[in-house]
Amino acid sequence: MSRTSLKDRIVFITGASAGIGAACARAFAEEGAKLLLAARRVERLEAMEVELLESGASAVHAFRLDVQDRAAVERSIAALPEEWRAIDVLVNNAGLSRGLDKLWEGKPQDWEEMIETNVKGLLWVTRAVVPGMVARGRGHIVNLGSTAEDLAYPGGAVYCGTKAAVKLINDGLRQDLMGTPIRVSDIGAGMVETEFSEVRFRGDTERAAKVYQNITPLTPDDLADAIVWATTRPAHVNVARLLLTTIDQANSIMFNRRA
Repeated sequence: MSRTSLKDRIVFITGASAGIGAACARAFAEEGAKLLLAARRVERLEAMEVELLESGASAVHAFRLDVQDRAAVERSIAALPEEWRAIDVLVNNAGLSRGLDKLWEGKPQDWEEMIETNVKGLLWVTRAVVPGMVARGRGHIVNLGSTAEDLAYPGGAVYCGTKAAVKLINDGLRQDLMGTPIRVSDIGAGMVETEFSEVRFRGDTERAAKVYQNITPLTPDDLADAIVWATTRPAHVNVARLLLTTIDQANSIMFNRRA
């Protein structure tokens, strides 16, 4: 079976400064891709550049971007240097969770940030990038899913709702692109040890650490490996959905915590 080569292909990763996004940057670098990296913390992206080039990336271009800002997304994509405009792979990785409150006690500002990032941000970036893929007749969109898109958990109603939206947006986009060679994948994960819980609890590292206590979580590299695998399948193969969990997790509410 012929493997799709990513050598010199432009891979655009949002939220690339840490966690799964940074792991994807490293994994695609090893494939010889040209890395187009965006995040709010652009200084982190710049610090990664030498490592990525040494790992095999054929080129790296980083820029600051908050996907919540529709105008900034449109402006940044339109202003890309000519040699970076023909995006081959889009990894919609930027996302976050805020709080773990009961819905009726939740903070509206937390809801807004999750919806603006996880749903609207994904839409803004997709809308800015996919027309070019259609015009060129090639491309692959990878959206980061979650066990939360299938089953809500206490205190996570809004976050889970945003991930359920990603699942359906992913499926709808794949239908809309029928008749084109462009592929669309939902690569989802259960518990992954990243800054996710620190962000959710606004820097409370002690509370965040308890999330992963007595359990073996996935690593960002596990997700990056799956994403690269999906994007390197033969051109006629579309990995519509792939869900990864640790062996200590059955779904978004059932875990095996060892004493």
